[in-house]
Amino acid sequence: MNSNLTDSAARAGLAAFYRDTLLNDVMPFWLRHGLDRGHGGILTCLDRDGSVIDTDKSVWFQGRAAWMFATLANTEHQSPTDFLAAARVCIEFLRAHCTAPDGKLYFTVTREGAPLRMRRYVYSESFAAIANAAYAKATGDARAAEDAVKFFATYLHHSFTPGVMPPKFEATRPMKGIGPHMIGIATAQELRANLGDVTVSGRTCTEWIDRSIAEIEHDFLKPEHRALLECVAPDGSVIDHHEGRTLNPGHAIECAWFVMHEGALRNDRRLIQLGTTILDWMWARGWDTEHGGLLYFTDLLGKPVQEYWHDMKFWWPHNEAIIAALLAWQLTGEARYAEMHQLVHDWSFRHFPDREHGEWFGYLHRDGRVSSRAKGTIYKGPFHLPRMLWYCWQRLEQAESPAR
Repeated sequence: MNSNLTDSAARAGLAAFYRDTLLNDVMPFWLRHGLDRGHGGILTCLDRDGSVIDTDKSVWFQGRAAWMFATLANTEHQSPTDFLAAARVCIEFLRAHCTAPDGKLYFTVTREGAPLRMRRYVYSESFAAIANAAYAKATGDARAAEDAVKFFATYLHHSFTPGVMPPKFEATRPMKGIGPHMIGIATAQELRANLGDVTVSGRTCTEWIDRSIAEIEHDFLKPEHRALLECVAPDGSVIDHHEGRTLNPGHAIECAWFVMHEGALRNDRRLIQLGTTILDWMWARGWDTEHGGLLYFTDLLGKPVQEYWHDMKFWWPHNEAIIAALLAWQLTGEARYAEMHQLVHDWSFRHFPDREHGEWFGYLHRDGRVSSRAKGTIYKGPFHLPRMLWYCWQRLEQAESPAR
């Protein structure tokens, strides 16, 4: 399979490769092994062959999986009923079991749906929002549309209302993170795509996107360091301690393609330039020139990183980099992005896929050896990998369509 984006025949082959990997490898793995036909919802803690390691359920993944299934039902026409049925299983489990009395979603529940853990942050809500939005588009379910808006409103309230979310640290060294803004952008984009530019908590989805992009650019992007920071002081200044200096290149590259995607939708060259700048800087920060692949953490000033898994290669940063490089090439035509895409695509598909049982391993050592044979955990399931395959397939196929 030729991954050279500059060759039209190779692009057509690449689109088919992404589509076939998604529909004939990755999604069948989760439909066969993940769906819990006894208790509803999806199980994600799976061994390499799909056998269950742990029956506790990630509430993140009830939403993430439902979004992926519903999105495929909305866009893929070979077996939409199978995907819609899978989405319904996850949506119904969310409705029946995952909401706490105060309206916030749990982080994990038992197989049957009894609560196990509540986290301070509200990412479960963001994923439930996009799931319900995609499901509403697929089915016309009015409750799903209402729930999408409700969960996004909960996410916004806890993320951006001072004093609502319990602080992670003591007040001695206050800080704020880029995560709520990144996920806010992606959530608003999905609601807008599926429900229209609805108003949530006093702003339209587009207005929420603009607010978060502006704060990311103003406070987290540091031209003097050529870096996008994960956390900063409330005024946007650099915190010269481990937490403030730790960079997550894959996370920043994910942010880059969210911004580029918005720029493409609006035909806004400034946003496209902002996204490609983040990609350029954080690729330089994260690409491992010795072994290939993206390092998980690096330090802003080149100092040792505190986290001991800093040099491991996780699946999801590579998924985000494949998307970002493809999108950057499509939007700019610059050859270096085609080269970047080929580097990360080829390294990823050489090391992560399980040739025997399908899907991808999630956790590799720095040199690409498998660290854990698990195919799924509380954090890994049918989201980053299938989203990448779906998004790249769609982008490539649409770009080659005579109608465009």
